[in-house]
Amino acid sequence: MNSNRIKLIDSLRGFSLLGILMANLLIFQYGIWGKDEINIDTLSKLDVFSLQFIKIAFESTFLPIFSLLFGYSLIKLVESIKERRNKSRWHLIRRGIGLLVIGIIHSTYIWEGDILTFYGLMLFVLLPFIHRKAKTLLIWSAILVVLLGVLSYGENVSDKTEQAEMQQFIEETNNVYANGTYMDILDYRKNAMPPGFEDPIFIFFLLLLSPIFMLPMFLLGMAMAKRQYFINPAQEKRSYLLGWLFFPVGLVLKLLAYKAGLVAYSAIFTQVGGQLLAIGYILIFSFLYSKFSNKFIFTALESMGKLSLSNYLMQSIICTLIFYGYGLGFYNHLGVFYSIILGGIIFCIQCGCSILYVRFFRRGLIEHFLRVWTNLSLSGNIRKSAHNHMDNSNLKL
Repeated sequence: MNSNRIKLIDSLRGFSLLGILMANLLIFQYGIWGKDEINIDTLSKLDVFSLQFIKIAFESTFLPIFSLLFGYSLIKLVESIKERRNKSRWHLIRRGIGLLVIGIIHSTYIWEGDILTFYGLMLFVLLPFIHRKAKTLLIWSAILVVLLGVLSYGENVSDKTEQAEMQQFIEETNNVYANGTYMDILDYRKNAMPPGFEDPIFIFFLLLLSPIFMLPMFLLGMAMAKRQYFINPAQEKRSYLLGWLFFPVGLVLKLLAYKAGLVAYSAIFTQVGGQLLAIGYILIFSFLYSKFSNKFIFTALESMGKLSLSNYLMQSIICTLIFYGYGLGFYNHLGVFYSIILGGIIFCIQCGCSILYVRFFRRGLIEHFLRVWTNLSLSGNIRKSAHNHMDNSNLKL
């Protein structure tokens, strides 16, 4: 294994995959647009509670965790490259392109809920921030949280005409995904456009602005990496206790997002509350890790996190085969509660397989191919520059 890996970060990455899977199961079963238009009158009380639990505990919270970890890992990657070479720019550009290619293939041929394309784009957005000081990154992160929260006011308000058009689109989508063949779904995914997204100029500006909404967590992760946070969990244990402050504040804000009469503010509460809750989860998880890192659950999550890219893609393959018409056809039929049980089973199986895999291999297959492309090295390792090689030779002399 790579001795430079930070075990806590790998464990956190594995933990974030659990939350992302739980949130994504709503999309796998009800669609990207249908998950927010579920008729609770058709659900059992257990499913209603389960839906609220996923919306509050997982949705809009675990993606920010993954984003923070991406920003953190980006700085560590730059540090690793600079130890062996003089510059890291082209390595990062190739990595961004690699993520874009994997994401486009994933979203086109497997599942449209892909996040890898987004992370590929974000890498280019983050390039100007890489050499900024940790304090600067923290200031930018705080300013953006407040600014984006204000800009989210009224975001979830829509008129009856828009609701009717969206409902019709959702019904069409449900029929195709529940009963269609692979080619039917592939064709629908390429050609169907939800109401309000027909204008290419609108889509262009949406793609241009969407990275900004997750930027605070990326910048926070980069600042933490620059300050060498999470390197020594035992020494940082007291600072992790702040998680018990972020957790209740974030939880209350997310609860307010679903309170009647506050619809115009719900996007603000979800945006800000989701990120504060994410920070709470990270710090509480880190505190528990600092005390019980030798326990099996953290070993399992660490193995899962080392293969995060492969495991994320495998979740899409497994779930589409379970829910879509070309598979078992449980689309819109399993129910929310049983989807949580299913998610737990899938995740546990993935943990078990990951533990076995990392005993024999250093990296996952997709991770290896991405490293080969990023570093232009068949081994996937970063090659030393001629300049550094000469310096090392001189030191030996």
